[in-house]
Amino acid sequence: MPDDAIHPARYWHTIEDGRLQCDLCPRFCRLRDGQRGLCFVRARAGEQVVLTTYGRSSGFCVDPIEKKPLNHFLPGTPVLSFGTAGCNLTCQFCQNWDISKSRQVDTLAAAASPETIARAAQDLGCASVAFTYNDPVIFLEYAVDVAAACHEAGIGTVAVTAGEICEAPRREFFASMDATNIDLKAFTQTFYHELCSGDLATVLETLNYVAHETDTWLEITTLLIPDANDSNVEIQAQTRWIYEHLGPQVPLHFTAFHPDFRMLDRERTPATTLARARQIALDQGLKHVYTGNVHDEEGGSTTCPHCGTRVIGRDWYTLTSWSLSETGECSQCGTPLAGVFRGAPGTWGARRQPVSLEDYK
Repeated sequence: MPDDAIHPARYWHTIEDGRLQCDLCPRFCRLRDGQRGLCFVRARAGEQVVLTTYGRSSGFCVDPIEKKPLNHFLPGTPVLSFGTAGCNLTCQFCQNWDISKSRQVDTLAAAASPETIARAAQDLGCASVAFTYNDPVIFLEYAVDVAAACHEAGIGTVAVTAGEICEAPRREFFASMDATNIDLKAFTQTFYHELCSGDLATVLETLNYVAHETDTWLEITTLLIPDANDSNVEIQAQTRWIYEHLGPQVPLHFTAFHPDFRMLDRERTPATTLARARQIALDQGLKHVYTGNVHDEEGGSTTCPHCGTRVIGRDWYTLTSWSLSETGECSQCGTPLAGVFRGAPGTWGARRQPVSLEDYK
């Protein structure tokens, strides 16, 4: 990588045999000089650990905020989205594998300083900037600096993450985020171990932390994979845990799987599976449960938890109706809707607009 992409990393220490242990995530990669962690982007250089992709991106795009997916955070608004390369998980079903599994320097063709990203978001009319496509916890130093520049410019920040991060970096990371969607991939450690090389307990700790110890708006996504994490028993256990530990108002998105990366032997998720999961979650007491990656206006719309009025109609990423006050109360009964709402809804729609940041440098 170019020298200006190398940045000192935080959260590491020297162990007894002279290796440097990365303490960002529970993989605890132990590095000799020149070695990279499993995430690919954190490496040992001499006697320090560095981030090798600071200021580098796989590209920028203006998306609808609903694509993250976030249904209760500034609905209808555009969000400037970007990622880098690499990941600290090994999900066999990764839907963004060309970015998250990349080991190629030329993947990171776009360079941008934190200040450049904030200026671009302002000029493009984006209400927020999203760290997405690959997991932003692995480029924590860059994400935190971008967030600081965005906040100074009045732009919100969004993290789309799997939540595999240790306690101290978790505090720093989420202190910089206005909203997050955390990917709860399944509700068994067997799934996490065999299909992701991950740790369910760490993700649950992250969910608890964000819900109870931060002001970060939280939503959750589970990609339902046929015969892997879609049984009634598992969905019941997961949604019961969310109700008991996080509360009934946290939005939950069940999204449809399509064959990709190393999991090409499974069928697409049937719409009936998504509807079944949604009903189980509603029966467990969750108030806001959504289906995703499908056209399903019933499963994509938001209803008032008190009177049942459809307060936000959606078809995939497009808003079809709006029945909230400017401060987010149901227009029929006045019940406040959980989330972050500012005035009228945005009108961005389902557009996806790739952008170059060259003009903003």
